[in-house]
Amino acid sequence: MDDRKLLREKIELVDSLRNKGIVDEKVLKAIRKVPRELFVLDEYRDRTYEDNALPLICSQTISQPYTVAFMTQLLEISPRIKVLEIGTGSGYQSCILAEMDCKVYSIERIPELYHYAKERIQKLGYEVVQKIDDGTTGWREFAPFDRILVTAAAPQSPLPLLSQLAIGGFMVIPIGDKSTQIMKRITRKTTIEFETEEFASFRFVPLIGEQGWTE
Repeated sequence: MDDRKLLREKIELVDSLRNKGIVDEKVLKAIRKVPRELFVLDEYRDRTYEDNALPLICSQTISQPYTVAFMTQLLEISPRIKVLEIGTGSGYQSCILAEMDCKVYSIERIPELYHYAKERIQKLGYEVVQKIDDGTTGWREFAPFDRILVTAAAPQSPLPLLSQLAIGGFMVIPIGDKSTQIMKRITRKTTIEFETEEFASFRFVPLIGEQGWTE
């Protein structure tokens, strides 16, 4: 597929996201800027800008563009805030956040995916602090975080992640069973008080770890 066709399809995708309710122009601008074709497997390159999830290595997926945009919009990003991403995956979401001028910290439990993402993030020149670990326990060294984004399906809100939220910060996380989840935004109001908002239904791969599902 040539670059002109990719560009045309990217523009069409951004228009469709706007029509589906993505109104944050900063999010749409980042999606226009970050080349999703770099993150999909070669055999799916001609489907890069379809609004669909696509298969990735290690039986994982790169999320549907609408899902990425929806979650990012819920984060209400402002420049230089600290964002912890649980589940680096392909690295695409990390780069969207970095393009929006966030300080991004990202945890991936699968070593092959960690290296897959790291290569692509570095190729694009974004600064993302990465590690291989159980994301459900967070990253206490760099806490508190203004935002936490969980990109896999959790059975409940991991308590270590809630404890690493800054006061006034919030976590966006899909919670439910392994077949379907509700997207939630949990705001830390005080040290012990949290407020939860519920949004649409989604389907993610399971969040594996001490505070998630067993493998």
